[in-house]
Amino acid sequence: MIRPITAILSRNLLKLRRDKMKLFMNLFMSGLFLFIFSFVMKSSGRGLDHPMNYLISGIIIMTVFQSSLSNSMNILEDISSGFMKEIMVAPINRWQIAIGHVLSAMVVSVIQGLIIVVIGLFMGLSIDFLHATAMVALMFLVGLTFSALGLYLATLTKESSNFQLLITIVSFPLTFLSGAYIPTMSLPGVLQPFIYLNPLTYTTAAFRFITLHMENLPVADLVKAGVAFNIHGFIITPIMSLLFIAIMCFCFFVLCVNRFNSADFSRVKIFKHSH
Repeated sequence: MIRPITAILSRNLLKLRRDKMKLFMNLFMSGLFLFIFSFVMKSSGRGLDHPMNYLISGIIIMTVFQSSLSNSMNILEDISSGFMKEIMVAPINRWQIAIGHVLSAMVVSVIQGLIIVVIGLFMGLSIDFLHATAMVALMFLVGLTFSALGLYLATLTKESSNFQLLITIVSFPLTFLSGAYIPTMSLPGVLQPFIYLNPLTYTTAAFRFITLHMENLPVADLVKAGVAFNIHGFIITPIMSLLFIAIMCFCFFVLCVNRFNSADFSRVKIFKHSH
């Protein structure tokens, strides 16, 4: 039962090792955002004890989020190459294929997130063993959540060009309204309802809570730092954010496996550039 899943996982990790340009471009974008928003953080991050660490923690979890979504396109590439047709005729279940792809996208996204963590250590980020373990665990949870969402969207769109467009439409507003790059306290009040409805807001808050060692801070300070949220007197704590992420992970995972089981891959089209 596990062997087909590990085979797909190993194969996709091998593809990552061979496609170094894709890995470089993803990391380059994270580095570019770190460089650009470091200037923004210097002006909008007043009142924060460590504004750069605040920014780095947001970029780490956004790297995991964006990588897990984009790596779900591997399923469309497998269909284009004919690899998926070979798997479908093998004596394995569709749900095993789905889980293999979700896990591979999750592992790749966590690897990219860990590279940003290492870069952050050279920029002053301080992590002990206990917090590092909690960070990696949350990165795996977030990677699993959005890898499942990405696979679900890939089976819905039918065309790789539409999938790329959909990922851009979904990820950009969610990312910039999450507080990852610009603190939610610095965003206009008119955007606050969208911030509270954004699942990435709670993902970023929970990750910052762990990464910046905020467990001993009072709730008022957590709200001030944008790690807890006061919605008309109702306080959403980082622990509640973690619970929300876990529920979201379960829902997306069930959705993507069910959708994959019923998807008609003969109708999937792959966009190719004309030469």
